[in-house]
Amino acid sequence: MMATTAVAATFGCAQKPPATMAVIEDKVYTVTPDQVMVKAGIVSGEVTELKVTERVEKDSGRVDSPAKLTGKLKLTNSSTDQTVRLIGAKILYIDDQGQLIKIEEARTEPALKFSGSYNSTDRLDPGQDATQAVDVDFPAEALKAKKLKEIRIELVYIPSPYKLQTANFSVSIGGQTAIQ
Repeated sequence: MMATTAVAATFGCAQKPPATMAVIEDKVYTVTPDQVMVKAGIVSGEVTELKVTERVEKDSGRVDSPAKLTGKLKLTNSSTDQTVRLIGAKILYIDDQGQLIKIEEARTEPALKFSGSYNSTDRLDPGQDATQAVDVDFPAEALKAKKLKEIRIELVYIPSPYKLQTANFSVSIGGQTAIQ
């Protein structure tokens, strides 16, 4: 019995050395310019803090998490007489030949959704603005030198007439007559 315990302790129950974990780090690519003014119909705004980040293993360079484009999109309703309901936006990556750079098949098409809940930022009255975080997949092909020429935002919104009208009515308090 003693020999069995010694053998089990030596071979079967001995702790294995911990596996070495790969060190993962963020590889950040700057987007130039990182701040751009945009205009689509009666909606204007700016895209700021643009950058592309992918997570890679430090030693091997193997991509752990594919590239993502992040930033902020601030939109303003520049109309004086229309309300805008923001529906969504699609982001397209255009190469140096003017062609669309497609996202890899296993990844999500880059799109923004604007909240449709109560008290949300999907409705903009004249002069109002809303800020939306940008966090979308970025094509690996676009990371190649001089491949990406432009980023296009296709904004979807519904404009509707905005009117402010006044209604007056006569009142009396406690039987008093209204002064005319």
